Amino acid sequence: MVMPGGPDDSAPVSIAPDDLRQLAEHDARHRAFEGGAGPLAALDTGGSGERGTVLLVAGFTGSKEDFAPLLRPLCAAGYRVVALDQRGQFESPGPDDPARYSVAELAGDLVAVARQLRAEGPATLHLVGHSFGGLVSRAAVLAEPAAFTTLTLLGSGPSRLGGTRAQLLEHLAPLLDEGGVPLVHETLEQLAMTDPRAQLVPEPTREFLARRFLANSAAGLRGMADAMTSEPDRVAELAATGVPVLVAHGAADDAWTPAVQEDMARRLGARHEVIAGAIHSPAIENPSRTCAVLLDFWASVPAPADAAGALR
Repeated sequence: MVMPGGPDDSAPVSIAPDDLRQLAEHDARHRAFEGGAGPLAALDTGGSGERGTVLLVAGFTGSKEDFAPLLRPLCAAGYRVVALDQRGQFESPGPDDPARYSVAELAGDLVAVARQLRAEGPATLHLVGHSFGGLVSRAAVLAEPAAFTTLTLLGSGPSRLGGTRAQLLEHLAPLLDEGGVPLVHETLEQLAMTDPRAQLVPEPTREFLARRFLANSAAGLRGMADAMTSEPDRVAELAATGVPVLVAHGAADDAWTPAVQEDMARRLGARHEVIAGAIHSPAIENPSRTCAVLLDFWASVPAPADAAGALR
């Protein structure tokens, strides 16, 4: 769903006719990693990753393609980049039990992938979680801090989601009960198309977004929605790990507000970056600035000693 916002918090984010967003060209190959409930689909740029590996984690109803515009430039900067579908999302199958989509279980998947990545490459591993993926990524760092060199919370928050987006999720279960994932998609599409910005999204991208949403697991939608609206505040726990953290978000983020994310960064003692020209999805709304912010942050963190042996 396209939401209002922009570089000065009031101007709309522009969408050019050739801005394919999730369909941006990249050279990554499809591959699978082994998670705790089955294979996890990913896009992997490969390469030596002389500067390290980056693991990108999608948010609720998202997918690996939400990072498509970042893959080429981050790879060109010397990183191996892996973007992941969490279990039940798009091309990653998931269990039929909503309880299997808790933050803790999803975080276990990330730790498993991190172990595989560290076994294949250098010790440096930067974790980036978008939105709900940020809550899951935080839990992965809390579960095994030594596995990750840094954590970036991209448009994510300190605790459960609130506001209008959370209110929207209250209608999810009844819609699923009545008509499954197709009815949820139809309802969200009708709502989205009342926004002029949604009408500007190129047709190929809209077709992809529809196909992606319909591939979501119904149990995953239920379980992740419950997890996202019940997550406790774990900021103090994260700060205690000592893992360097970047808090970055769009200037007009309409999920966790900019003020909430700024306060989280302060409590973490973390670097804080506001990405102009972006709302809740900076990786597709302003990929060039998002890349610059990520690269600058990673360059500021000393490379770790190779402790990969302890994690393999």
